[in-house]
Amino acid sequence: MLVQGRKENCVADKRAKRLTLGSHVASPSSMSFRVSASSSVKPEKDIRIGLLGASGYTGAEIVRLLANHPHFQVTLMTADRKAGQSMESVFPHLRAQKLPTLVSVKDADFSTVDAVFCCLPHGTTQEIIKELPTALKIVDLSADFRLRNIAEYEEWYGQPHKAVELQKEVVYGLTEILREDIKKARLVANPGCYPTTIQLPLVPLLKANLIKHENIIIDAKSGVSGAGRGAKEANLYSEIAEGISSYGVTRHRHVPEIEQGLSDVAQSKVTVSFTPHLMPMIRGMQSTIYVEMAPGVRTEDLHQQLKTSYEDEEFVKVLDEGVVPRTHNVRGSNYCHMSVFPDRIPGRAIIISVIDNLVKGASGQALQNLNIMLGYPETTGLLHQPLFP
Repeated sequence: MLVQGRKENCVADKRAKRLTLGSHVASPSSMSFRVSASSSVKPEKDIRIGLLGASGYTGAEIVRLLANHPHFQVTLMTADRKAGQSMESVFPHLRAQKLPTLVSVKDADFSTVDAVFCCLPHGTTQEIIKELPTALKIVDLSADFRLRNIAEYEEWYGQPHKAVELQKEVVYGLTEILREDIKKARLVANPGCYPTTIQLPLVPLLKANLIKHENIIIDAKSGVSGAGRGAKEANLYSEIAEGISSYGVTRHRHVPEIEQGLSDVAQSKVTVSFTPHLMPMIRGMQSTIYVEMAPGVRTEDLHQQLKTSYEDEEFVKVLDEGVVPRTHNVRGSNYCHMSVFPDRIPGRAIIISVIDNLVKGASGQALQNLNIMLGYPETTGLLHQPLFP
């Protein structure tokens, strides 16, 4: 019933093959670097990157990760409320990098870049992206293009979709699952953090018909950085510290995104019970998922299927049986750790999946996607090991 594990040399060959993907879409000799001295820096690398919404946490993570990327260089950065300021004045930990001055979106010259990361809030992204030059490769980290069903977007996000014509060409960017589609994409909708932790373990199990489509229960927990950098009373230290807070009960906006992905692979409607919780920590995310196994299936089968599915993936690690994933062990990295455990209730299993919500749950996966879109090895700039302790 289950695919047997491949031999080590085959795994190594496959990984090596993926790390030498394609050819670059642009080279220094074929590109003209036209940059404004007031808002840009002279490019020293192959690909010029524009970053929209640079003053938020995901924007700062993009900048941090690109510091070690040999081919991508940020040459344009927007932040409307911080326009005219330097990036180091907004994020002092990035002062060692040579970065352009922040500008407002309306003053940005997109003819000076080759690709764009969009880290703007949902609801503002659609109108901006539809006006960008069509030659640009774009990875959107907001939720504005994740849902294919326009009516569903309007229902869950409370506003009309403002770029319906673009939705048809969008590719959903769950990298390990949809890599081949991402290679050909111009516009990628980067997945949400919770959907990443949930779909990575569940998609292979649903595809192999090892778990039932019904009664999937997800208990998820996130660090407070997932709520963004804006000043909010609910995110004050005295409100967050020494406590756990459930939110978005039954109505969290990641629900339709999760169900869309699971329904696609199941080829039937999948409805989940999903409850997220805010934890008194900065980074990290854990999804504890309770599933019913198909008749005759054991937890060992689930574990083996995940091992087989991800054995040649750099960023998804299926831990040995009995080893519990911990958010500490992926902090600051693009890795996802997961494992499977037997439930005390017969026929049920417990899956635990952890990521750093700002990296694999946002900026890291976005960089992984852009690497693929531009023909570079997808691990480029992303092999930082987790920060511990």
